[in-house]
This record gives sequence, C-alpha cells and structure tokens, in this order.
Amino acid sequence: MPDEPIATSHARRPGPPLPLTVLTGFLGAGKTSLLNRLLKDPALAGTAVLINEFGEIGLDHLLVEKISDDLVLLPSGCVCCTMRGDLIDALERLLRDLDNRRANLTRVVLETTGLADPAPVLHTVMVHPYLVMRYRLDGVVTVVDAVNGLATIEQHPEAMKQAAAADRLALAKTDLLDTPERRETADALRARLKRLNPAAPILDIAAGEATAARLINCGLYDPDSKVPDVRRWLAEEAYAAADAHGHHHHDEERIRSLTLATERALPAATFDMFLDLLRGMHGPNLLRVKGIIKIAESPDEPVVIHGVQHVFHPPTSLPAWPDDDRRTRLVFITCDMDPRAIRELFDAFLGTGSIDRPDRAALLDNPLVPFGGADR
Repeated sequence: MPDEPIATSHARRPGPPLPLTVLTGFLGAGKTSLLNRLLKDPALAGTAVLINEFGEIGLDHLLVEKISDDLVLLPSGCVCCTMRGDLIDALERLLRDLDNRRANLTRVVLETTGLADPAPVLHTVMVHPYLVMRYRLDGVVTVVDAVNGLATIEQHPEAMKQAAAADRLALAKTDLLDTPERRETADALRARLKRLNPAAPILDIAAGEATAARLINCGLYDPDSKVPDVRRWLAEEAYAAADAHGHHHHDEERIRSLTLATERALPAATFDMFLDLLRGMHGPNLLRVKGIIKIAESPDEPVVIHGVQHVFHPPTSLPAWPDDDRRTRLVFITCDMDPRAIRELFDAFLGTGSIDRPDRAALLDNPLVPFGGADR
C-alpha cells in the first residue's frame, strides 16, 4: 500500500466505531471454556478480547507474541488484553494502539467475569463522550450452564434478566448431562430460555455450535455486505409469535415483550421526548430496546436506537432505508411491568390517543402531570 501523502497523514480520522460484544453469564457458567475455544477461532482475527483477569484462564499454551505488557497476540490473529483495573483505561489503550497502528483491530469482545448484569459495563462505554464515538454495541452473549442453569434462573432474578436481554445464548456443559434427570432439566431449561427470549438462538458449546462467527455480528450490520439488516436484527416476528402464544409461567409473567410499528413519521423532538419519558418512567424495567424510526424531518434517513436496560446508545441515522419496509418499528423487552404502558405512551405521542387517556397535548402542556409539562 503506498504511503499516504504527508499533507493528509497527520489528519487521519478514526475509522468507523468498533463493534463491541459483551460476553456475560453467571459465575461458573462456563465462560472460560467458551473463551478458550473462541480464542483459537480464526474468525476472531482482528478482535481484541478483554478479560478481567488473566490468571483464571489457562491461556498460557496459546500465547505466542507479546505486544506490550497487557496485550498478547494469539495464533488466531486476535489480541488478548487483561484489564487489571479500569475498563475505560483498557478501552482507551486499545484505541491508542489502533490509532498508532500498533494493533490491527476490527472488534472487541468484553468478558465480564461473574458479573450478572452487563448494564454497568455498557454504561461505562455509552456515557463516556469519546468511547461512545469509537465503540458501538454489537450484542450481548449470555453463557448458561446446562446443568445448573434452571436453578440459577429460578434463584437469581439477574440471571433471568441476563438471559432475556441476550442476543445469543451459549449453552455450556451439555457434555455433563450424563443422567436422565440432568437431561430432563436441560430440556426444561431450553424451553424456559425459548420463552424468556424467543429471538436469541441457543447454541450448544460442547456440540461446537457456539463458533465465533455465530456469536459475533449480532448487530444491525450484515458482516458480509456491511449493509444494515433490520429484519434479522429486530427479530420482531419472533417476539410477535411468542406474544400470540401467551405464556403463564411465573417468570415469563415478569419478562414480556412488545413490538410497535407505524407508517407515520415522528418529529425528531417528539421522538426524543418519548425516549426521555420512557427512560424516566420505565428505565429499570427495560431490559432491551431496539428500533428503527422514521423521522419527519428526514424520512429517507431512518434513525436507529439501541438500549440495554437504562443504557442507550446515542441514536444513529442510516443513509437510507435498508429495504422496502419503511415503517417505524420498535421492539421492547420489559421486566416487571405491563408493556401496554409503553404502547399507550407511544400512542399518546403519535397523537392517536385512546379513550380515557390524556392526549399528547395534555401530556405536554399540563403543568400538573407527574413528570412536568413540556417546559420542565
């Protein structure tokens, strides 16, 4: 490749944001063995894998080349990096290495050791003014233990939320299902996961299904064509089908999904206010929000939103609609709330209004409404 002309070389701009995959799961779920497999996988070439502590993962036999104190280059072409402390430091250091051309990075996988809740990690990235420009959330991969997973979900609400918010579910320890009881429990676990999260594929690690290629690229962009694939990403049909079946298991009552769609374009300010109110009123109950929105001021450039719990990516606009479906479409996964509350809020903002509900003018102009009127 020819050298860049001197005039432009010092003004090199950062490339497109790096996709960030969060790998989560309960302590002892089997993330370590999954990571060991992934780190040998050539599909992760150009990936930086951030691990909380090296010690607990037996990577030594894989290590080939040390780039710096914290960075090692693995045979698969991915870079492994330990965070002995601050996530922000680690992410900034990776960007420096990338910008100084010390490392050739195309994505980051972040392993959150034993942490039930990916939101604090994502929050760190999303609220940081520089990191949020350089990283974009690709997806959440949750590792679930086939032997103990059902018990964990029943005992820990966090594990249930984690499974419901995932883009991919990786099933660990299926090779230990050596008794009929264990196999039965694992089948019940699969059924439970399907109800909690109808859109996420369940990949069996021991059977070799949880390959890097199937765990990464959960985001909006098709990895091959680099164009947005909204249908695959929103997976709204999966939620709609699950909704139609209506389940009445105690924790599926807690985790619910809702899909909204409209042909109408929303004024940007109206949509911002809808999002603000949604977060203000229901933030802790939103496990996942994804959507593509037709904005009145620029109907040909849809806006994409993506949130995990109360943490939202800044909305980004696409240069064009990816296919013929030009409707606003939103998918919500909620916990401990009736998702109809979101539908009513959305309808009020669209101005469709429903009987016995305040219309949009009343919501925005009434100084007595609980969240303050338009002029708060």
